[in-house]
Amino acid sequence: MPRSSKSSSAKGGPVTLAMVAARAGVSPQTVSNALNSPDMLRPETLERVRRAIDEMGYRPSRAAQTLRTRSSKLIGYGILPAQDSAPVLDRFLHALSQAADEAGYRILLFACPPGGPTLEGYEELLDQHEVDGFVLSGTERGDPRQAWLAKQGVPFVGFGRMWSGRQIGDWVDVDGASGTDAAVEHLVALGHRKIAFLGWPRGSSGTGDDRAEGWQKAMRRHGLPTRGRRAQSVNDIEAARAAVKPLLDAGATAVIAASDMLALGCYQMLRERGAAPGRDVAVVGFDDSPTAEILSPSLTSVAQPLEDVGRECVRLLLARVAAPDAAPERLLLEPSLVVRDSTTAATSTAAE
Repeated sequence: MPRSSKSSSAKGGPVTLAMVAARAGVSPQTVSNALNSPDMLRPETLERVRRAIDEMGYRPSRAAQTLRTRSSKLIGYGILPAQDSAPVLDRFLHALSQAADEAGYRILLFACPPGGPTLEGYEELLDQHEVDGFVLSGTERGDPRQAWLAKQGVPFVGFGRMWSGRQIGDWVDVDGASGTDAAVEHLVALGHRKIAFLGWPRGSSGTGDDRAEGWQKAMRRHGLPTRGRRAQSVNDIEAARAAVKPLLDAGATAVIAASDMLALGCYQMLRERGAAPGRDVAVVGFDDSPTAEILSPSLTSVAQPLEDVGRECVRLLLARVAAPDAAPERLLLEPSLVVRDSTTAATSTAAE
C-alpha cells in the first residue's frame, strides 16, 4: 500500500489512538494495551485491534512504542549529499561513532536526498523499528525534522541549532560567532585594522550568519569600519576567488573567511595579483580542515571541537531515551583558533 494512504486519516490529519479505537470498536486503553501489554487481551480482541492499526497506518505510534519498550542499540544518522562540508562532517561522524561505541551503541547510516533536510529516510527507519533515536546534522531554517520527530515521540539530538521558529528538542552546536570574534582579536593584535569578511550569502545559512555576526560585533567593539568590508559567495573556490576581489581592491589587509573553502578562493585571487597570503594579506579560514595545515602558507583557521560535539550528542540522546519528558538541554561549545603562517603582522602602512 502506498505510504500516503497509510500515514493520515481520510480528513488529511494524523491517525490518532482514539481513531484506531473507534475503528476497532474498543476503548483507547484497549488499543494501548494491545501496543504495551498484548498478553492482557483476548486473542480475538488483539487481532481486531492489530488489524485496525494496520489498516489505518498507525505506524508512528507503533514506532514510538517500540522505542519505549526495547532498545535496538542503533542510532540513526542521515548522510547529507552536500560535499562542501564533507571534511567536517566526516570528522564529526568518526567522533560520533566512537562515542556511541563506548556507550554500547552503533550508528546506522542512511542517505538523505539533495535539496535540504526532509523526512525521507526517517519515516522508513521508524516504520521498520530499527533505531532508538536519531542524530541530526545540517540543521537549517525551516527544517521539518525536529518538530516531526518530537510529535512522534522519537528521541533525537541535533548537531546544530534550530535557526528559526520555536526551539524544539536537544542540540549541541559550536559558537561560530565566538570563533570569528577570536579571529578579529588575533588580527587586531597583529596590527590589522582593515579586516574584511568573506561569507556565505546572507540568510542562506544560520551557521554562516552566526559567523558573520561574530566578525561584525568584534569590529564594532574595536571601532573599526565594516561598511564595504563584507562580501559573499557560495562555498566554492572559484566563486570565492571572484567575490574577494572587491575587498582586496578596497585595501583590506586581512580577510576572515566563513570556511576554509572560501579561504582557498582568497589564496587564488591573491596569487593572481602577485601577492602572497600571510606576507601581503592575512587570511583566516574556518573549520580547520585537513587542507589548512598542508597549504603553503599553512592556513590559520577556527577549529570546531568535533570530538566534544560527538560525545555530547550521544550523551544527550541517551539521556532523552532514558527520560523522554525531561527538560531539553542545549549546549554551545567554544571553538579555538589555530594560528599558522597565513596571519602575520600588518605592515606600518597597512595598519594606518
